[in-house]
Amino acid sequence: MQPTTARLILDANGKPTTIYNYANITTQTTTLVKSGNTFLHTITFNKPTATGTVKIDDAITDTTPVVGTITTPASPIPVTLTYDIYLTNGLTIVTGTANQDITVSYL
Repeated sequence: MQPTTARLILDANGKPTTIYNYANITTQTTTLVKSGNTFLHTITFNKPTATGTVKIDDAITDTTPVVGTITTPASPIPVTLTYDIYLTNGLTIVTGTANQDITVSYL
């Protein structure tokens, strides 16, 4: 297996920083974010909706292995969850119960 490689640029202080890809999801759907080896950095809940769910699969479809399932609380506020995990099969995000605006950042 070929590992995922980071893309680096220099920040304002001349230090290297990682540049992530992103996927914005706003409906209840199954989204293949990336197939093959990948690195999940964060999931940002831009406009969370109470009782909405977000399932993270290390797969190219809605299947196992499941990394985790997030259920938005009754009084949601925007938040970013950091995972920083390596996935070997792919990254699929399954959103359900309610539409919400999320951004997934990954390599």
